[in-house]
Amino acid sequence: MHIIIGGTGRVGSATVRALLRRGEPVTVVTRNSGHASDLRNAGARIAVADVRDVPALRAILRTGTTALLLNPPAAPFTDTDAVERANAAAIVDAVTGSGLCKAVAVSTFGARPGEPCGDLTVLFEFEEKLRAQPVPVAVNRGAYYMSNWADMLDTVRHRGKLPSFFPADVAIPMVAPGDLGEAAARRLMEPGDQAAICYIEGPRRYTPRDVADAFAHALDRPVDVEVIPRPAWERTYRQLGFSAAAARSYACMTGTVLDEQDRWPDTPVRGPTTLGDFIRDVVGQRRGG
Repeated sequence: MHIIIGGTGRVGSATVRALLRRGEPVTVVTRNSGHASDLRNAGARIAVADVRDVPALRAILRTGTTALLLNPPAAPFTDTDAVERANAAAIVDAVTGSGLCKAVAVSTFGARPGEPCGDLTVLFEFEEKLRAQPVPVAVNRGAYYMSNWADMLDTVRHRGKLPSFFPADVAIPMVAPGDLGEAAARRLMEPGDQAAICYIEGPRRYTPRDVADAFAHALDRPVDVEVIPRPAWERTYRQLGFSAAAARSYACMTGTVLDEQDRWPDTPVRGPTTLGDFIRDVVGQRRGG
């Protein structure tokens, strides 16, 4: 049995479906069973628990042999670093003594030690604490999610503008959540001794201008990139409803993507989903809804 923590999110649900397509048994851990009805209908078992409830989470993990460990994202109006660090600590406690044969942790390309910088440092600490306990843990570090751009569909459709914290012509690693789910499913089914860090991105790197062009093609209208200058990043996040602490964290993560390009891997695992295909599917789903 594969236990999926964070199974109702984009990457988690993609992992669940990838495993079910392979005929594998899956249990989805969620705080709200109503959010998992489609996965239940697809054949997954549902277990209700909060990741902060260590005894309940450990009891669920003991029913499985492998687990996907996805640290739930904190609401942006909170101190996101503090919330996510506490969630991660609870997950590590639950995994310890769970008897799992293997776990796969979902992390990010730029994970690193150092001064606090949002997910980059929170997830690095998560990786390190997981590696310090007895259950073998493989780490999948994913590139910038293509789905982050999907959240801007309404703005793009109504204004013909794509807001971007990145310069219009800087190519960055991006990946579709579905490809991360496929990669996670494969690693969950590998032997426990295959526990190296794996970097995952899409077929090639894309610029915000590529994103605007993909929207333009899917919506059949012109779309321009509206670049937000670095001095305005924190202010912009605050205007979007982020707490002061979250705005600092997200601005730090954004800057690191631009400033540490030399740390990007040369030979990542490449998923097949192109940016154009991903954006076209998002637009089609919204029309269908």
